[in-house]
Amino acid sequence: MTPPDHTGTVPEGDRETVAEEDDPAHAVTLSVAAVARRLGVAPATLRTWDRRYGLGPSDHTTGRHRKYAPLDVARLELMQRALLRGASSAEAAKYALASPVRTPPTAVPASLTGGELDGGGPAGGRGLKLPVANRRARVVGRAALAMDSAAVQTLLADAIEADGVITTWDEVVRPVMAAISAKWEHSGAGVEVAHLVEECALAALVRATPVVTSPRNHRPVLLACMPDERHDLPLYPLAAVLALRGVGVRQLGAALPADALAAAVRRTAPAAVVLWAQLPRYADPGVVTALPRTRQQVRVFVGGPGWERGVVPQPADRITTLPSAADAIERAVC
Repeated sequence: MTPPDHTGTVPEGDRETVAEEDDPAHAVTLSVAAVARRLGVAPATLRTWDRRYGLGPSDHTTGRHRKYAPLDVARLELMQRALLRGASSAEAAKYALASPVRTPPTAVPASLTGGELDGGGPAGGRGLKLPVANRRARVVGRAALAMDSAAVQTLLADAIEADGVITTWDEVVRPVMAAISAKWEHSGAGVEVAHLVEECALAALVRATPVVTSPRNHRPVLLACMPDERHDLPLYPLAAVLALRGVGVRQLGAALPADALAAAVRRTAPAAVVLWAQLPRYADPGVVTALPRTRQQVRVFVGGPGWERGVVPQPADRITTLPSAADAIERAVC
């Protein structure tokens, strides 16, 4: 019998069925080591939380054996989620002890966003090199290393609501992604963390992008990657910022074939086309010059690190930062 949680089943060696199987608080008990593995923290961290804050096992067996019941684990998960939101250890413990516990645990309220991070376990933020002053990025980095996609999405949504898309992208998403990339270059680990952050950022940005039913621009803006370029995440904050300004965009996604791009230009007669290249080998000037001519002028913008040292053919314009790109496109089409 396994506790009704969201993290998976418990290894056979860590299971212990007790007499009161019908009582959810005592149905299964876990050792300190099993709970530590489940939460991704060190066993010493659990002992510290027990000693300092009283968040320990409710079932003490004979000798030195300490067993955590499902509701004990649920309370610890509440504390961990509060820590991932940026609460201090004391704040997180107070919240976990005061909250009504059920399994799985309740969501952590958005008010728990202050304080310092507790770097007690292997899932802590110390694994990523981020500026100490950048609290939001550090908290997102910790949640990412813990592979807690719900926390990452919630944190990014909170950041967008508080600071806007541009600030969240430049000061949270980009630094975290850069730190994950540096970790991978140094150790070869972290690809799964990068994918998780990308998916969470994509979801948060899509939710922050309104549907523009009455755009200020009479003809759309097409956002697309260069052929074979699959890194399209940077186009999503651009789409969100433009939509928030009332500019209608149509996203064509990653790795758009050249003939499909040409067909889209002919069918929509766009006011502007933005072509993204993350890698230099995809920044092909021939794709730009081969765009079909339309009766009305089409402004062409190229962006991404791939174009930084490459040739940008006329009449295309290079865009760099997210704010300047949004401003340039808005001026061109509105």
